Amino acid sequence: MAKLYFRYGTMGSAKTMNLLAVAHNYQQQDKNVLLIKPKLDSRFGVELIRSRAGIEKSADILVEADSVLDVNQFEGLHCILVDEAQFLSTSLIEQLRHVTIDMNIPVICYGLRTDFTGHLFEGSKRLLELCDTIEEVKTTCNFCNRKAIFNMKLINGQATLQGPTVDLGAEEKYLPACTKCYYEKLKVSEI
Repeated sequence: MAKLYFRYGTMGSAKTMNLLAVAHNYQQQDKNVLLIKPKLDSRFGVELIRSRAGIEKSADILVEADSVLDVNQFEGLHCILVDEAQFLSTSLIEQLRHVTIDMNIPVICYGLRTDFTGHLFEGSKRLLELCDTIEEVKTTCNFCNRKAIFNMKLINGQATLQGPTVDLGAEEKYLPACTKCYYEKLKVSEI
């Protein structure tokens, strides 16, 4: 049976660049890969999967919370790659799980584990519950050299716990932070 993977990391950990490299490797071997992303991620264009390094590919399928995957589109695939998986609904994660079981196609999901307040996203929670393999894509804290585990949100350059959970942005809005720097910058003792 094929596996369901969750490769998570903080903002700026090169998750999307890793996804695009995996897609490239499959395609170099003349293998069919399908790219999925949430429609709500329109930072670089609705259909575009783009890394901060400038590498990009068009998504094959855009999904919304209530999307029902047409498994007929998956015939002949060697792998399915999902960007920004934290934004997927529980239903979509469960559908992807069944693709691995029923169609024997590996599904590799990339995304954030937690939001800027340190709480799991819906898609990430379900992936952590269902995945065969969970891998951390590591990066260092923006402020020191320790491993980053938090996504620090900024408003006017200041760390904050305010605002909507889904608030798309890049380096201008989010930075990777270790635990120590996260709490120091927020000046809080608990989340």
